[in-house]
Amino acid sequence: MRRRPTTALVLVATAALALSACGRSESGAGAATTGTDVASGKATGTITVWAMGAEGEKLPDLAKDFEAQNPGAKVNVTAIPWDAAHDKFTTAITANSTPDAAMVGTTWMGEFAGLGALDPLPGNIDSAGFFPGAQETTKVGGTSYGIPWYVETRLVYYRTDLAKKAGYTEAPTTWDGLKEMAKAMQDKAGATWGIGLQAGGTGSWQTVMPFAWGEGAALDADGKYSFDTPQLLKAVQYYQSFFTDGISDKAAPAQPTTEPDFVSGKVPMFISGPWMMSAVEKVGGEGFKDKYAVAKIPAGSAGSSSFVGGSDFVVFKNSKQRDTAWKFVQFLADPETQAKWYGMSTDLPSVQSAWDDSALSGDDKLAVFGDQLETAKAPPSFPTWEQVVASFDSELEKVTKTGADPAAALKTVQQQADSIGTGQ
Repeated sequence: MRRRPTTALVLVATAALALSACGRSESGAGAATTGTDVASGKATGTITVWAMGAEGEKLPDLAKDFEAQNPGAKVNVTAIPWDAAHDKFTTAITANSTPDAAMVGTTWMGEFAGLGALDPLPGNIDSAGFFPGAQETTKVGGTSYGIPWYVETRLVYYRTDLAKKAGYTEAPTTWDGLKEMAKAMQDKAGATWGIGLQAGGTGSWQTVMPFAWGEGAALDADGKYSFDTPQLLKAVQYYQSFFTDGISDKAAPAQPTTEPDFVSGKVPMFISGPWMMSAVEKVGGEGFKDKYAVAKIPAGSAGSSSFVGGSDFVVFKNSKQRDTAWKFVQFLADPETQAKWYGMSTDLPSVQSAWDDSALSGDDKLAVFGDQLETAKAPPSFPTWEQVVASFDSELEKVTKTGADPAAALKTVQQQADSIGTGQ
């Protein structure tokens, strides 16, 4: 999950959610639980829905289509600021005053399911079509508690015009190649920094883990956290080298200046999600979209991977209008709905058939995001993930800014993770 005004991107392998007799795979730890089937027929009654940021502001307009399709139903949407959302949810769960349905950040799923607040996905809602990495974000202990509404993944952004000056006509596909290109951007294309990487702080793990996953790393093993591994160590050492070798700025400002630095050529490469396309094009002005490209994360020994985030949509256990709430969730995953929602929000669809819409199918950059999602991964859905990953980010900051030993840092994270536990 990323806390920002707009978000995006996931693919799905087949048609949208449909009420059917299809079951679901039981992956992950523990025995999977199937929710009670949703009744057929039109939705009726009034449901309350919470959604964050720009999605919360735009969702009421989309909900009008659901109401038109179901004349006896009413959807009341409450928009919540991202910075207040987590506390509002946990307070509501404690007070048994949750909404009927809600948009929930992917990294909150384990915590909320662990509190017993979420309703398992009904057995007659088929989730087999969702992109595997995205669908995994809905699962806790093998049970799915919702649908992936939208997701995003991370790619390498690079200035194609400056890359040519540096001697590159396309992005590298290996770790060594990425570092060499970033250095060439400094030496031959006039860049102050070859590539912009987050020097620790909240969310920096989302940039490190794609490299670790490319080495075959896993953050959970046998139902426990797993940080102190050779694969993760190799990724952290590689990440640190960009800072120790002066290719990335270890003193980058706390408030990122990614867009203007990219447009000016000061930092002609960075790693981020699809929302940055519109951001850099807005700063760069007319024609700038032709001056940059995106590329998959360079592969490690196990291939290319990246982080899959975004938000899921769930129904809460204490909903008095459970069937209508789930039918609304089903509506959100309909291909036509998702294509329309992309036009309203720039959140990219979670259903593959929605990608046939010309607004998406004709964009070469979006196609690269789609390719990356085929191998993108999500973090563990342990209830304590948010607490543990804060420790990981803190240690990464020491590694990048002060040159701390990556091996020692990962041992510290592992000790803290073991002390905190998974919460299951």
